[in-house]
Amino acid sequence: MRVNADFTQRVAVHFDQTAWVASPAAGVERKMLDRIGEEVARATTIVRFAPGSAFSAHTHDGGEEYLVLDGVFQDETGDFPVGSYVRNPPTSSHTPSASKGATILVKLHQFDPKDRTEVRRSINGGGDIDLFKDAHEDVQVQCWAAGEQIELDAGKGLEVFVLEGSFIETGEEFGVWDWLRLPPGSRSTAIAGEGGARVWIKSGHLSGMI
Repeated sequence: MRVNADFTQRVAVHFDQTAWVASPAAGVERKMLDRIGEEVARATTIVRFAPGSAFSAHTHDGGEEYLVLDGVFQDETGDFPVGSYVRNPPTSSHTPSASKGATILVKLHQFDPKDRTEVRRSINGGGDIDLFKDAHEDVQVQCWAAGEQIELDAGKGLEVFVLEGSFIETGEEFGVWDWLRLPPGSRSTAIAGEGGARVWIKSGHLSGMI
């Protein structure tokens, strides 16, 4: 399966314009942002867990990072409420579930194979947050003031996911849970909406994809 798999191209996915697709696990649905592969895939996905749903135990050979957007996500290590950011490095394993339901943004098989850093933290409380940085990638939460112009330098690729508010880029408006991917070597400008914007932004990680 290949979804938005040409990393030389700008890609925009709008949450309200994208259908949910059933996964192999009962009660678990997905909106695929990009994907290369079948069930074991390099993937960026919004995943919705119905109350009581779960995936079977599995190992993340290429690592996993996720941000809880709604509800409470769970595994053997505990409960992760809205605003939880988690990085499970390559070779880690777990059995994910959501007894009361949850929605997450998740990225799979995109880590440096040598990465063994675990991250578990909350993005709640507002403000800019540095979530993770190494030679391979830089992950942040940024707050943009109303009307602010932000230069998006995608020298090695960049993704922006809207958590709150909105912004406009190349004349296209992005609202809550919308996603933008800019290809390596490109630059662009975002203009925050009237209410500002709070975004999850990841850069530096796509140069090897083209």
